[in-house]
Amino acid sequence: MNRVDIAGAGAFGTALAITLARAGAEVTLWARAGADEMQAARENTRRLPGHRFPDGLRVTGNLCDLTSDLLLMAVPTQKLGEVTGLLSDRRVTVVACSKGINRETGLSPSATIAADMPYATAGALTGPSFAEDIAAGLPTALTLAFADDAVGAEMQERLSTPVLRLYRTTDLIGAEVGGGLKNVIAIAAGVVIGAGLGESARAALMARGFAEMRRVAAAWGARDDTLAGLSGFGDLVLTCTSEKSRNYRHGLALAGARLLDPSATVEGAATAEELSAHSDIDTPIADAVATLCRGEASVQDVIAALLNRPLKPE
Repeated sequence: MNRVDIAGAGAFGTALAITLARAGAEVTLWARAGADEMQAARENTRRLPGHRFPDGLRVTGNLCDLTSDLLLMAVPTQKLGEVTGLLSDRRVTVVACSKGINRETGLSPSATIAADMPYATAGALTGPSFAEDIAAGLPTALTLAFADDAVGAEMQERLSTPVLRLYRTTDLIGAEVGGGLKNVIAIAAGVVIGAGLGESARAALMARGFAEMRRVAAAWGARDDTLAGLSGFGDLVLTCTSEKSRNYRHGLALAGARLLDPSATVEGAATAEELSAHSDIDTPIADAVATLCRGEASVQDVIAALLNRPLKPE
C-alpha cells in the first residue's frame, strides 16, 4: 500500500489528498485546525467545499500521526518554518507544495525544509494547477523536482495518478523560481486588466514578465529550459488569465476592480518584496508590484513609469 502524509489542509493540500486517496493511496492529512470537523464531515467545508473525502483519506490534528516515509508539505511559504521546526528529526522524503520566497529568510520552500529538517530529502511539486480542478479529477500536469533523479523517479511513480501527470526535473532551483515568480507577474496581470488596459497589454506584460523570470532564474543558477516548462511558462499562463488565481485577483483588487480579500494567501506580494531587494537584477515588474503592495504609489503612476522606461532591443 502506498502511504502518503500531507501537512497542510488548505485547498491545495486537501485536493492532493483527495486525488491520491482516490487513486488508492492511504493518505493522512494534517490540519492545523478543524481536523475533527473535517474527519466527521468527510469534507473540507471551509477551504474546498463540495468535494467528498475518499475512504482512504484520514484527517488528523496531531503531527505525530504523520508516520509515512513520504511527506507532502502544503503549508503556505510564510508559515512553513512553524511546521518544519517541529519535524526537525524526521528522516523522510519531503515534497514542498507551496510557492514563493520567505520574506524573513529569503529561502524557497525546499530550502526551508532542507535547513530545518537536516535528515530529510527535500524536493518540490509545482506547476499550473488549481485545487478545484485537481479535486474534481480533471487532468493536470505538474513538475516534480529533486536534485537526485533516482529519488525523483521513485516519487514520480508514487505520486502520479491517472489524472495527475508528473514530469520530473533535477533543476530544483528553476522549478521553484518559476513557481514563485509567476505569482508576481500574475498580480501585475490582474492590475493591467483591473485598470482597463486590455488583453493586448496583458499579453505584453506576460511576455516581458517571462523575460524577467528568466533573468532571475539565470542569476540564481537555474536552467533556462526549466522556465520554458510547466513550472515556469505553464504556470505563468494559468495564473495570469484566470480569476481562480489568488494573485491575479489581488492585482484586480489593487486596481480597484474588486475588493481586497485580507484572508487570502498572496505569495506573490512577499516574493516581489524579496526580488525588489536584489538591485543587481533588472526586475521592473517585480519592483512595480512591490511598490503597489506597499501602497507607495498609485496604479496610474506605476503604469506610467513602466511605459516610460527607455526603449531597448528585445
